[in-house]
Amino acid sequence: MEKWCRFQAADGPSYGLIEDGTVIRADGVPWEDHRLTDDRRPLAATKLLVPVIPGTFYCAGANYRDHIVKRAAMTGREPRIPPRADIGYRANNALVAHDEPIVKPADAGDEFEYEGELVAVFGRTVKNVSRHEALDCVFGWTIGNDVSERHWQAGDRTLWRAKNTDTFKPMGPWIVTDLDIDAARTIVRINGEVTDDFRTGDMIFDAAEFISELSRYATIHAGDVMWLGTDGLPRNMNPGDVVEVEIAGIGTLRNPVIAGS
Repeated sequence: MEKWCRFQAADGPSYGLIEDGTVIRADGVPWEDHRLTDDRRPLAATKLLVPVIPGTFYCAGANYRDHIVKRAAMTGREPRIPPRADIGYRANNALVAHDEPIVKPADAGDEFEYEGELVAVFGRTVKNVSRHEALDCVFGWTIGNDVSERHWQAGDRTLWRAKNTDTFKPMGPWIVTDLDIDAARTIVRINGEVTDDFRTGDMIFDAAEFISELSRYATIHAGDVMWLGTDGLPRNMNPGDVVEVEIAGIGTLRNPVIAGS
């Protein structure tokens, strides 16, 4: 397993390989031709950036049964389990890195929630890939927090602000190149208290199914990402909170919540 980060160097963003608490700067992108340099710095003193700025930002909504059932119960509706792997999109303007703030807009409602998600980072350009070969195009895995304003989600015609407002998509802290999804757990904490804990692999449709289905209609490019949904019943976040999403085998994505003006 390798662990890659994207960090702020003196001359701009750069990729680095993390080994034993040290970031080794790379010339090039890790899923393309690259070489490691002699530039080494302590990870603890390194400003981490969003681990990739994707060309296309895909997402898999409603991909955990318990999440669907519990949200339906809250609204008095029958749960609707999706019959196929449906893919949506998110916007890059919403991306923020590990330790950067999530800003709750002044006009946002009380239902301002996290969603801890596994994220696939693609390292190859593919089209019409089979389910059997789908994971071969994944370079590695990171963590996302799909922040959601539920009043806007229910009332707007699209998800343009409920899901895509600036700072609503924390992603990081780095990319790992190997992950046993079936053995992983996703744990969410607010101010140190565990608020959700679920098996990461308990998806209705797994990553391979989503990748194969998407590639039938859209070319997946190296550097694209796909967020894979959340389970449980996320709680509300408030300014002053610190939200952590941990996925065993990757690490922990941490972000404070602040009030917007």
